[in-house]
Amino acid sequence: MTDQLERLNRLPLRTNLRGMSPYGAPQLDVPILLNVNENTHGVPADVQEAISKAVTEAAAGLNRYPDREFTELREALAEYLGHGLGAENLWAANGSNEVLQQILQAFGGPGRTALGFPPTYSMYPLLAAGTDTGYVVGVRAGDYGLSAESAARQVRELQPNVVFLCSPNNPTGTGLGLDVVEAVYEAGEASQTIVIVDEAYHEFAHDGTPSALELLPGRERLIVSRTMSKAFALAGARLGYMAAAPEVADALRLVRLPYHLSAVTQATALAALHHRVALMADVEDIKRQRDRIVSELQRMGLKPSASDSNYVFFGGVEDPHAVWKGLLEAGVLIRDVGIPGHLRVTAGTETETTAFLVALERILGGPAELRA
Repeated sequence: MTDQLERLNRLPLRTNLRGMSPYGAPQLDVPILLNVNENTHGVPADVQEAISKAVTEAAAGLNRYPDREFTELREALAEYLGHGLGAENLWAANGSNEVLQQILQAFGGPGRTALGFPPTYSMYPLLAAGTDTGYVVGVRAGDYGLSAESAARQVRELQPNVVFLCSPNNPTGTGLGLDVVEAVYEAGEASQTIVIVDEAYHEFAHDGTPSALELLPGRERLIVSRTMSKAFALAGARLGYMAAAPEVADALRLVRLPYHLSAVTQATALAALHHRVALMADVEDIKRQRDRIVSELQRMGLKPSASDSNYVFFGGVEDPHAVWKGLLEAGVLIRDVGIPGHLRVTAGTETETTAFLVALERILGGPAELRA
């Protein structure tokens, strides 16, 4: 690794990229993978069949460029989201990360800043660096919460060009009230701040949890980002999207690469959207396993955070790495997020969740130093 870094540093790399590490989580060959918040239930057989048929049909025209406006897909996404949205409000790219990158290309860049509130999604500063956008670190409360008053004050003081609000927040799993989004938007009026609400995990929220989509009318600087990687079990297909005022989509057209969404990607996403009932049934099972994890961790004396996502962030562990390693030795991979006393686990199938809980309780029943 040292030799690799030395060779990299011999290149005329941009100054703000020197010393950085690429995004990534361990990809290890273990029986139970609960570390990167994938949909652990896989794609149902009937949806697989529909996707295969759609891709086969698309293959007949692969000698031609795809619809660069992906009109049918935008119409289907708008119909899925509801809230009075039309195709003109939607934009999509290869994963929500590319959507966020395009937003920074359009509204960030040299001399501009983006504000995030760690601990939050670790790609935000990397996306900022990649677009030469300054990344400003905001602060959260001691319990990792973010109030409307605090967030708005920081926006007024820092006057960022872009704000990232992750809801549910990764890695904590907690959602933001719409009052936070409203307060941040109003606080950014003077600086004309673009406000991004990253709702990658919204489909896993508890029933009745509102979406920032409700706030879009009349707010041309508000963007709601979503993905098909999680609830739709399409992490391998790479399709993310956003909803906003039509002029925001027009701005992203200025920075997109030509024909950036392949015909295969469009066909896959459309087939999944047309069969979302089957996919959402798996979402409900994942939510049950998530709530089960929260309940069982509380019984074990740990401190799980309330979760509106498909993962659980929990504290009360004095040596997280030792627990992480013990679980790995038991064939269960979870995420050490680098926050003292905390770990994060994705809600798996019932069998996977049981294996995690059994292994964890065995580990916690061992040396006392592994528990707070």
